[in-house]
Amino acid sequence: MSELEGLIKQIEGLRLSMIKVKEGKSHTDSEVVAACQELDAALDRYQGILMRMKKSGKF
Repeated sequence: MSELEGLIKQIEGLRLSMIKVKEGKSHTDSEVVAACQELDAALDRYQGILMRMKKSGKF
């Protein structure tokens, strides 16, 4: 599995986890914020990989 494929699977898992965590909670709840931050960090890594691939002509 490539780095990109693994990251996509991780993002999917984090997204589902965030949805479960936020059920019945405020958007400012510390658990919700932590889940969102973790997902955001993974999305930032994904964007970075895509940018590197685009620069190298592999995308």
